[in-house]
Amino acid sequence: MKTDSDQWDAELYDASHSYVYEYGKDVLQLLKPRGGEQILDLGCGTGHLTAQIAEEGAEVIGLDSSREMVTTAKENHPALPVVLGDARSVEFSVPFDAVFSNAALHWMKNQRTIAHNVFCHLTDGGRFVAEFGGNGNVNAIQSAVRSVCRARGYEVTSPWYFPTPAEHASILESAGFEIRYMRLIDRPTPLEDGLDPWLKMFADGLLEEVPRKERGSIRAAVINRLRDELYDPENGWVVDYRRLRFVAHRS
Repeated sequence: MKTDSDQWDAELYDASHSYVYEYGKDVLQLLKPRGGEQILDLGCGTGHLTAQIAEEGAEVIGLDSSREMVTTAKENHPALPVVLGDARSVEFSVPFDAVFSNAALHWMKNQRTIAHNVFCHLTDGGRFVAEFGGNGNVNAIQSAVRSVCRARGYEVTSPWYFPTPAEHASILESAGFEIRYMRLIDRPTPLEDGLDPWLKMFADGLLEEVPRKERGSIRAAVINRLRDELYDPENGWVVDYRRLRFVAHRS
């Protein structure tokens, strides 16, 4: 899931940003899906982690608000049920034993509404397991984009939700969850294809106020500004990711 516009390039996502779901495999270890469980993959993207959950024997449904992502997920995994919908308002007739989400919650607005809706869709004792961007995530990139844009007369508004553990714990607990695990993790992430594809894919929301014809030159200026901070001659570009992981149960 992305911003309210939900315009994704699913082909670019799979081709250049596979690390998003590769790192998500660690979160599956927190989920520990079991055979026969009913599980919802919230913000399933192109469906690769959804398929891995199914391989464990669970009955899984993928949900995403991007039509492009849902279409690609169905093409990648035609046997999997994947539906188009909004996490804030979607309704399912069958409760879930678990709701899983990787690299998606930070794109979603109205987190209290989402937490409440997830809670209502879980069985008693059901679990909500997720990883997403936490406080401090891509700070260097955000700072560089703001500086470059302001120098050209544009203000930047972040499209993301990057909370502290305490901030998100409060939201989950208000919805009725009991938090069993929560951790903020620094995870510097190498970008095999460089920083420009990352900026095109994930940071375009920062440039909403910038005319499209100027975005290429702004990205180039951002890359130049960040070279000393995020570029390593041996490892290439390494983005300053910080992730928030949690396991919360409906008690």
